[in-house]
Amino acid sequence: MTDPQPDAAPPPGTTSGPTSVSALETGSAPGPNHPEEAVPVPAVDVVLPCLDEEQAVPWVLERIPSGWRAIVVDNGSTDGSAAVARQRGATVVREERRGFGAACHAGLTAAEADIVCFCDCDASLDPSLLEPFVAAVREGRSDLVLGRRRPQTRGAWPAHARAGNLALSRMLRSRTGLRLHDLGPMRAARRADLLALGLTDRRSGYPLQMVVRAADAGWRVEERDVPYRPRAGKSKVTGTWRGTWHAVRDMRAVLNAPPEPPAPSAPAAPTSPSRSTSPSGSTSPSGSTSPGTPTGPGPSRPPFTTEGAAR
Repeated sequence: MTDPQPDAAPPPGTTSGPTSVSALETGSAPGPNHPEEAVPVPAVDVVLPCLDEEQAVPWVLERIPSGWRAIVVDNGSTDGSAAVARQRGATVVREERRGFGAACHAGLTAAEADIVCFCDCDASLDPSLLEPFVAAVREGRSDLVLGRRRPQTRGAWPAHARAGNLALSRMLRSRTGLRLHDLGPMRAARRADLLALGLTDRRSGYPLQMVVRAADAGWRVEERDVPYRPRAGKSKVTGTWRGTWHAVRDMRAVLNAPPEPPAPSAPAAPTSPSRSTSPSGSTSPSGSTSPGTPTGPGPSRPPFTTEGAAR
């Protein structure tokens, strides 16, 4: 994801309260030519954490599917990222607290749609590929859909970043049983269920904490291949060995944290009355195929699936 500077946020493992969103802006404001009127809730909200991505913002926003809303979270940009996003009709949220998780959570709390997606704002990922992610969630086939990055060129994903991602995927498998290949930024889930997870990390561990707590809650997790392009500009975290080390450190703190009590209810799957049991013995959502062997009528599915690129 578009990774803000890692050292400006509180230390890893620190529990923080609700993210403070300093401002919420839209592409057009009420006035003589724009009287206030009821604005319909968007079909889908796409959260785009952003730090100095002025060159990439137009490319990303023109690929947001029709009827969806782009929420660009400006995490302290010094270029014209926010102005460019606003000019192209995006909702702009300013999050003053630096940190990747802080930016993502500010976008989540600003979202209103039933389904919320996350995507980088650096032109490395095409947000139009989120459409099948959303369909899987809306139709009750999955509770959380993640994008598995497939580099399109040799330099799209630095070797040290790939090595760190591989190590974390293995640690995640040991911790949760999920056999994921990537912990990338592209994902989709229902807004209310994401908020119910009670995510507290505001640094680089945010996307991992989302997956860990979803697995603990018995969510069905699906993985889909997505093309991964060279990003515009240099990554604020994984572009360097030092930044990668900070990200891995934050994520290891998430993995080492004890499981949360099973307070949040897992999302309901309206299309199937069957239930399954996760390795920990907790009951998964209706029709769930979270880690473990599903029970009940109908064909069984693996705990997560990997599918080809959307297009």
